[in-house]
Amino acid sequence: MLHDHNILCVSSIDWSEHWQIHQELMTRLAAQGNRVLYIENTGVRRPGIADLSRLRRRIWNWWHSTKGFREERENLFVYSPLFLPFPYSRIAGWINRVLLFPTLKRWMQATGFTRPIVFTFLPTPLARSLISQVSAEAVIYYCADDFSSSSASARRVSASEVRLVKEADLVFTTSERLRARAAALGGRVHRFPAGVNFDAFASVRAADDPPPDDLVRLPRPIIGYVGALHQWLDQALMIKLAARLPHMSFALVGPPYSDVSRLRECPNVHLLGERPHDDVPRYIKAFDVGLVPYRLSEYTESVYPVKLNEYLAMGIPVVATDLPEVRRFNAEHGDVIAVAPDAEDFAAAIARALQPAAAGVVDRRIEVARRNSWTERVTSMTTLIDEVLEEKKARGDDWDLRFTRLYRVARRRTAQALLAVAAAYLLVFQTPLVWWLASPLKVSAPPEPADAIVVFAGGVGESGQAGGGYQERVKAAVDLYRARYAQHVVLSSGFRFVFHEAEVMKDLATANGVPADAIELEQSAANTHENVVFTREILARRGWRKILLVSSPYHMRRALLTWRGSAPDVIVIPTPVQQSLFYLHERGPSLDQVRGIMQEYLAIAAYWWRGWI
Repeated sequence: MLHDHNILCVSSIDWSEHWQIHQELMTRLAAQGNRVLYIENTGVRRPGIADLSRLRRRIWNWWHSTKGFREERENLFVYSPLFLPFPYSRIAGWINRVLLFPTLKRWMQATGFTRPIVFTFLPTPLARSLISQVSAEAVIYYCADDFSSSSASARRVSASEVRLVKEADLVFTTSERLRARAAALGGRVHRFPAGVNFDAFASVRAADDPPPDDLVRLPRPIIGYVGALHQWLDQALMIKLAARLPHMSFALVGPPYSDVSRLRECPNVHLLGERPHDDVPRYIKAFDVGLVPYRLSEYTESVYPVKLNEYLAMGIPVVATDLPEVRRFNAEHGDVIAVAPDAEDFAAAIARALQPAAAGVVDRRIEVARRNSWTERVTSMTTLIDEVLEEKKARGDDWDLRFTRLYRVARRRTAQALLAVAAAYLLVFQTPLVWWLASPLKVSAPPEPADAIVVFAGGVGESGQAGGGYQERVKAAVDLYRARYAQHVVLSSGFRFVFHEAEVMKDLATANGVPADAIELEQSAANTHENVVFTREILARRGWRKILLVSSPYHMRRALLTWRGSAPDVIVIPTPVQQSLFYLHERGPSLDQVRGIMQEYLAIAAYWWRGWI
């Protein structure tokens, strides 16, 4: 029996989700005197709308813990990390490693959590990277799901899973199909389906307690199901059964993970929702028949229903879909499960199950459940783990092998980082990509007669240098004035370096032929929003409604959006500087140019957030 070890669990579900192998196994290992760190799910697929509640719960858990860590019970800690939920993105993977690994290592250092035995239920690249960081005493991959068949986006996990099977010291699987697939890759593979907390069920079975209130109210017989109402639950089958057996009550106990509106419409189907894990035995005890109504699919070919042994532990009859693991269960333990291929056979099997049981049948069901108890499972698992630890100990300290492996990983990652930096440099600075991305910022229209020419000066602008760019904007305004598109010029800038920028711009304009009395100054604005607000006051005072707007070419999009948001009554013709010296791009962009364009996009986002556009 494992005792006094550190055990790190990389789980594929969150701790507060429907109770499964993950929580049961880690709880038992913690009760045996091991310290357990349970890392909540970091994902095997991209999230969808249905995952928003889980994301919200993850943020809540992180916020109400110590940097994501909390002590759930004695010897058992839970880590709720914040991460980018894109498990196959290299960039997201790098960011997640930066977010997760330093925090995890600091917690391990603070608690003396060294050389852990790792149980990983996730075969993702991030999970494998995490394992490489913790100097594991042993690595066990518990393959509890056929991830590659669970969804289209999860199929990409296959390559990483193959590598994990080869790297792990032991591989445990929940079904024969998963065992055979892993065994074909080599390594030490063993089948350990989900067990049952037999002692807890036996205690409830022996007690003379009344059924739960929500079941007492239902007409008998009660045909029950315990488990998540997920996409693999055959709702069409359940609806047909409810119609064929209208005098029976169908009670479904578990959280809905899919649309169950059609089931709600059936008058004798009762969706009771999720119940505390400790209450599950009381519900099953009140059932007359237990159901396993799963759809047949590639995914369910590898599913071993946890509820099989829970039903049997209460001695009730069970009717199940014709799943490969159900057939295997009957082959190992005798025909203790009634198997039905369709709704008609299902209804008939339920009717037969409701007949009085022959002598010894109930005891036989209970004995089968006892042989599949978690106590038996954990004993067998820990025996195998002890053997691995003893073998490693007998081989002596293999620090040099571990160091070499870690060095190779570090060297590979360094090379990957350098290649990524080089590729990014070439893409950004040696191709037209930046100018292509910047093109939506550039807005221009042919000039036409207007009431005034409005010039937004740049202050330090995109160049980061005082006065950078105002000369070319003044020249553009002077050219428009000389072409008689407007008889008035408004120069807007609240920037001051040595002199007020607006006054310097006025001197430059008058020196180039614009009469001083044709120029209005706005000298208070500190940003584009204020440029618009303060300039609009001048326009309103003068009764001007139509303007030619002069600014930097890539600033024009933000300026127009701000006019529309803060002064929609003004007609604005965008006439930016046509050939800005700062934005010349005969070759790839400079770092300053990239920074200037990024600044514009960030500024647009900030203006939207503030409600200015």
